[in-house]
Amino acid sequence: MSNINTLADNGTNKTGQNNIIVNGEGSDLSNTKALQGRAKRKTITQIMMLNLIVIAQENGEPELEKSYWNTYYCQQNIVTADGRLYGKYCKNRFCTLCCANRKAEMINKYYPIMKDWSEPFFLTLTVKSCKAHQLKGYINSMLKTFQKIVEKHRKRNQRGTGIKLVGVKSLESNFNPKTKTYNPHFHIITKEKWMAEVIKKEWIGRSKKGYAVHWCQKIKPITNLETGLIEIIKYGSKIFTEPDLKKKAKQTDTAHIYLKALDTILTAMKGKRIFDRFGFNSPNDDSPQQYPAKLLADYREWEYDTKNSDWIETTTGEVLTDYKIPSHLQAILENNINSTKH
Repeated sequence: MSNINTLADNGTNKTGQNNIIVNGEGSDLSNTKALQGRAKRKTITQIMMLNLIVIAQENGEPELEKSYWNTYYCQQNIVTADGRLYGKYCKNRFCTLCCANRKAEMINKYYPIMKDWSEPFFLTLTVKSCKAHQLKGYINSMLKTFQKIVEKHRKRNQRGTGIKLVGVKSLESNFNPKTKTYNPHFHIITKEKWMAEVIKKEWIGRSKKGYAVHWCQKIKPITNLETGLIEIIKYGSKIFTEPDLKKKAKQTDTAHIYLKALDTILTAMKGKRIFDRFGFNSPNDDSPQQYPAKLLADYREWEYDTKNSDWIETTTGEVLTDYKIPSHLQAILENNINSTKH
C-alpha cells in the first residue's frame, strides 16, 4: 500500500536548482502492476475532470471548478529516485489517484481496531430515490437521522441504562440514468449484529412513511472484515467506478460515465463527511499525519502526457509505466461520457 507523498512547492530542477525536497516514503518503482494502475487512474481522472470543469463553469460553481482543476493536475509531475516515486496529491475525495491512497490509509488506521470485533455485521440503509434538486435535502435529513440514533444510545450508555452503538459508516449515492433519479444510502459496519438490527429498526421508525421500506434495508454477516472495510472506504458515487470500467468491448454500448449526475452528487455532498466512525476513538484521530522530508540530489523528473496515458521523462522521453489503455476503456472514455443526463 502506497503512502501519500508530496513534492515541496519549490526546489525543482526546472528552476535551475540541483536539489529537491520531497515528503514521505514514496511508492515502490519495482511494482509494475501498481504503476500501471496509477497510470490508468490518472488517465480516467484527467478526462473526467475536463468534462466536469465545463459543467462547473456552466453551473456557476467556481469552488468546484477550482477543485476539478486541482484534481486534473494531481500527480501531473513526479520525480523518481532510489527506486521510489514521489508526487504531489490533490487529496480531493473524487480523485481516483487520491482515493487509492486514502483507502490504504484508512484500512491501516481502522482495521487493527475492528479486527477484534467478535461479530461484525454489514448494514445498508437507504431511502426512496429522488430527483436531482432533492438530493441535498435527502442527504442532510439522512445524516441528521443517523446522528439522532447514535446520540440516543450514547446518552443511554452515559446514564448506565444501555450500550452505545459502535461502528463505521460511509455515505454514497447511485444514479439511475433510466429514471434520472438518485439513491443516497449508508454502508455501515457494526461491532455486533444486534447493533445493526437496532439501527435498522430505528431508521425505519424515524423515516416518513414509504421513504425507508423494510425490505430495502439489508443486514448480512461479514466473513472478511478487510474486504468489508474496503467496500465502505471509497468515494461516495458509483458513476465512474466499477463495474463499468471493467466491461468488455462488446458491452461498451451500455457502459457510460454520467458526469452531470456526478457533479450533482458532488454538489450535494459538499462539506459532508463521507466516511465516519461512531462509538469509538481511533488512534491519532486529532493529530495530522506527518511525513518525513528528505533532500534528493540525484533524481529524474517525469511529466504526464495525455496522448501516451503515461509519464514521460523530461530529458530522455522515456515512458515510466508502459501502460496501454485497454480498447474497452478507451471506447468508454471516448464515446460514452454523458454530460447531459441529471
